[in-house]
Amino acid sequence: MITSQQLTKYYDQYRTTEVVFTKDIIRTLAMDPRQLYIKCSEGQWPCIINSTSFSGARIIIGTKGGAYQQMVKKDPPVMSLRFCFYQQDGQTLSFFISCKVTKLMPYMNSNDLAIVSLDYTQRPPDDLIEMLGNLLDANINAVKRKDERIPINQDSRRKLGIPKDECIITVQGVPRHCILRDISFGGAKVVILGIAQFLKGKEVQMSLEFEDPHEVIQLKGTIVDIAAVEGRKDIVAASIQFAEQTVSLSYKIHINNYLTTARKNDLVSADNAQADSAGANAAK
Repeated sequence: MITSQQLTKYYDQYRTTEVVFTKDIIRTLAMDPRQLYIKCSEGQWPCIINSTSFSGARIIIGTKGGAYQQMVKKDPPVMSLRFCFYQQDGQTLSFFISCKVTKLMPYMNSNDLAIVSLDYTQRPPDDLIEMLGNLLDANINAVKRKDERIPINQDSRRKLGIPKDECIITVQGVPRHCILRDISFGGAKVVILGIAQFLKGKEVQMSLEFEDPHEVIQLKGTIVDIAAVEGRKDIVAASIQFAEQTVSLSYKIHINNYLTTARKNDLVSADNAQADSAGANAAK
């Protein structure tokens, strides 16, 4: 569970950072775009969410609809923006955020669509802060901690939600079963059957299974290095560098959650060790 201190940190750090709702972000957040509405006392109307931060949003509406007619009034009424997301149990999570219209202009020079800038008049619900905060944090750490390796063992697999250390790498259209040795934001190392000279430099696609939620993530990359496995001539350790632009947000969030948790545990252990040492010295 995320703490109130972490939520406050996300809110303060990313308050004005705008998240544009691409297909990848909509899929990662499990948003239901069909259930997004702008509402005021006169009714509610469907809209398209273009982007949001913790301080405001941009939406797209039709110029022939009731929402537009309310917004072009001399004194537009206070409105509410409705968000809707699917949860893991199949139920939906929805909430309204009060807002006011600050800017209204044609969308891409269209006479039929308008893009509306909204300022939130209240802090967004914790659920939205947590979802977007996790996403933004993962994106930043994917750059800052790109090459920080996570050795794959029983404990790390459990915390990452990877059910087994076996994965599938497709090389030149041929799927091969591999053993995962480590992963990072930027790549992975696997033990694979094959000959070094026929693998190095080859483009690959890794299929990696995760749980909670269950998904199989596809990661494209290139084998950039090959190392021999002692005592075996038929298998090698292959280092894969992922193609950055194809790494999904979902994968980044899995890696970021692990690294963030590991860092917190290290800090707690260090604090406990320091306290134990101070207590021992005081007792002397």
